[in-house]
Amino acid sequence: MYEAILKNLQRHIEPTKEETELFLSLAVLKTFKRKELLLKEGDVARQQCFVINGCLRTFTIDANGKEHVLMFAPEDWWCSGDLYSFLSGQESVNNLEALEPTTLLQISKDNLDVLFQQAPKFERFFRILFQNAFVFHQTRISANLSQPADGRYELFTRSYPDLESRIPQKYIASYIGVTPEFFSQMKANLLRKKS
Repeated sequence: MYEAILKNLQRHIEPTKEETELFLSLAVLKTFKRKELLLKEGDVARQQCFVINGCLRTFTIDANGKEHVLMFAPEDWWCSGDLYSFLSGQESVNNLEALEPTTLLQISKDNLDVLFQQAPKFERFFRILFQNAFVFHQTRISANLSQPADGRYELFTRSYPDLESRIPQKYIASYIGVTPEFFSQMKANLLRKKS
């Protein structure tokens, strides 16, 4: 079960056996049911989550009650639901929900601080992780401001290559900023162009 997280860590650091054991001792294995909320708007994000299996979505709800999907976290992704809340201790403006039955490895901010003190390599790992998250969100914002819907959809398929068949289309439509009806029509048009 821990093979996926160990491979994920080894992309950026080479922890010793003792450092790996420390990390695993500070992390907690959790399971969540489909539709279960891990973080609600107004709560403080206190966990970094590594998705072992399943999928999460981070979303916000506007003043009119409409949901806006900000990101997905399928297998092999890290997620807090609201990185600003996690780092600052401020209330979250986001929600984090399991879209499928999901198994996670969670590490709390307090345990992360312990890990950084006792195994400094992990500080590098999480710095790279947070930098990558920043770049991902900057790219997404830029695409939302400068690309038409089909360009935003193409970015979605590149970012999440295996996700489209697993999650409801309404969430993909929300992610790219269109209505579900527009999304269905756009996909039909794209299929016609390919054939």
